[in-house]
Amino acid sequence: MLAGLVLFASCSSRTEAEKIIDKAIEAHGGDIYDNSKIEFDFRNIHYTIFKAANEFEYIREFSDSTGNVVDLLNNEGFIRTVNGAKIDTLSEEWIGKYSRSVNSVAYFAFLPYGLNDASVFKTSLGETEINGEKYDLIKVTFAEEGGGDDFDDEFLYWIGKEDSIIDFMAYSYHTDGGGVRMREVSAVQEVGGIRFQNYLNLKPADESVSVEKMQELYDTGDLELLSEINLENIKVGPLKK
Repeated sequence: MLAGLVLFASCSSRTEAEKIIDKAIEAHGGDIYDNSKIEFDFRNIHYTIFKAANEFEYIREFSDSTGNVVDLLNNEGFIRTVNGAKIDTLSEEWIGKYSRSVNSVAYFAFLPYGLNDASVFKTSLGETEINGEKYDLIKVTFAEEGGGDDFDDEFLYWIGKEDSIIDFMAYSYHTDGGGVRMREVSAVQEVGGIRFQNYLNLKPADESVSVEKMQELYDTGDLELLSEINLENIKVGPLKK
């Protein structure tokens, strides 16, 4: 009886935003994320990623003029190898750039998994409507400690009231000159019980606007298509323990 009371108290102590994110994670894949290795191709680069509660490993592989390049980012840091040989001459600046690049692709591919990390702060901005559909609007920010190099980025997620699916997201960023983007789901693939989404990547004419302005610009048709975010050749397999 006591254990049941403790469980009830734990569940009831979660904020409205946390409960909405919980449902979204479940709708997109739930516990399958914790026990899976995911592979896919994105813009002619092959990625292999997994992320669990206390550890992660992201790998990307591609070929260029130097040969076969493998970038590895995990709890211990970043390593680049070329034709199997570790590169020890990378500056901190380039290690940071490569790490952010690998992490960004993994972050978006895994969404909404990861939004319950300890460094993530979630706030409910209430209900809204896009294209006649009702959404819960959730704002996400990050703690400086544990939030990575991009801790000051801000995200908005439009999560369906009926199905708990993320159909839109917007974010502001400060690296590489900074800017703001909005993404709209363009296609969906379900592989191994996980929902993978492709996106239209949209931008405003004035990239200094706040991320909260993006829905208004979307509604008035004042966002332009910048690129498409498409994952290909997706595979989901069990982790080797």
